[in-house]
Amino acid sequence: MTSRPPRILIADDLPDVCEALRLLLKNEGFDPHSVASPAALWAAVQRSDFDAVLMDLNYARDTTSGQEGLELLDRLRALDPTLPVVVMTAWASVDLAVEAMRRGARDFVSKPWENARLVSILRTQIALKDALRRGERLEAENRALRADGAPPPLIADSRAMGPVLELIARVGPSDANVLITGENGSGKGTVARALHAASSRAAKPLLVVNAGGLSEGVFESELFGHVRGAFTDAKADRVGRFELADGGTLFLDEIANVPTGLQPKLLRVLETGEFERVGSSRTRRTDVRVISATNADLDQEVAAGRFRQDLLFRLNTIEVRVPPLRERPSDIPLLAAHFLAQHAGRYRKRIGGFDPAALKALAEHPWPGNVRELDHSVERAVLMARGETITASDLALRGSADDRRGGSIEEMSLEDVEAFLIKKALAREGGNVSRAAEALGLSRSALYRRLQRFGL
Repeated sequence: MTSRPPRILIADDLPDVCEALRLLLKNEGFDPHSVASPAALWAAVQRSDFDAVLMDLNYARDTTSGQEGLELLDRLRALDPTLPVVVMTAWASVDLAVEAMRRGARDFVSKPWENARLVSILRTQIALKDALRRGERLEAENRALRADGAPPPLIADSRAMGPVLELIARVGPSDANVLITGENGSGKGTVARALHAASSRAAKPLLVVNAGGLSEGVFESELFGHVRGAFTDAKADRVGRFELADGGTLFLDEIANVPTGLQPKLLRVLETGEFERVGSSRTRRTDVRVISATNADLDQEVAAGRFRQDLLFRLNTIEVRVPPLRERPSDIPLLAAHFLAQHAGRYRKRIGGFDPAALKALAEHPWPGNVRELDHSVERAVLMARGETITASDLALRGSADDRRGGSIEEMSLEDVEAFLIKKALAREGGNVSRAAEALGLSRSALYRRLQRFGL
């Protein structure tokens, strides 16, 4: 994450107090900003992010009770429970301090303050805030990993994968945005994870958003979050993926499917790191490396007016093309052996390998679904195997034969027919999932579920 001084918002209606605090905090390595009223404080936190707030409890409306400051404290806690608020007043009393702490203040100082204690309180509270937010991000990442499952390692011994491995080694340690291109199922997600693992952000979150699997109505909320009441079902505030991935990497899969209306907002956060949650005018900041992937021809999408050229320039600082499995045949037995060990362990079956006929079938199959199809086929073979070796009949690679002879639908099962028609639609539409879904009369998310089920 980019190092920057902690931003402190000072709120006091006495200019001399604000100036004294500003000079103190600036000399201590903070980035102080000051306002003179509760209204100005509220506008500032709505507009921008701060690491802590140092606020007086007494203002012009009421200079002794602290009630004006307590009401403002309630609003700040509702806006962002993780934001540290340290309160101060010249009218120190135990009762007021207790009430401020009860309403969520992190600490309480009296005027005149002790410089060393005030600085220590702010540093401690900012460190606690950072730890809390890191915990929330890690929990979100763990939920995502539990949902997505652990990805396969990057198994690549073929000459065709040499340039991919070289780019990962050279570009991975940088913060450059990377665009990964290749056919469906070719392993673009695995390459993204390898890039993240090779970077200085490896200890930070890697979050995944499948742009093809989200409807336009929820896409903005998924990326940027929303505030309670932003729309009908917004029952509570939600943190978006850009915010959760702060300091880490965000992998935007199927980037060609980002709705055109949201592309300017995506471009803005890539250029400036700034965004707003849906329903909020408060600008937030994030430091995220973006890795994106697509099976579409983005230059063609730009020419057709469906994708912004300036957004493409921001995404593809470096482009990595992942070759299809048919161009890396020497990797097929290695990948198959890996998937066999993985699925045999999962289903508690003692299977030691593939017989010669099965290996021949694996080598001759065209693998239109690439690595994902291979994984699916091996998993099915593990379930169907009766002995301790996978046979060609266990693999049941019938789709390739049907495709080569033009599709003998009468001899196919209903599942094979559905997979066959989906393959044909994808081929006809040049791999564009949205257009293939429209041609098949399916929603995009429904087609993605079928692609997953059939290993495509």
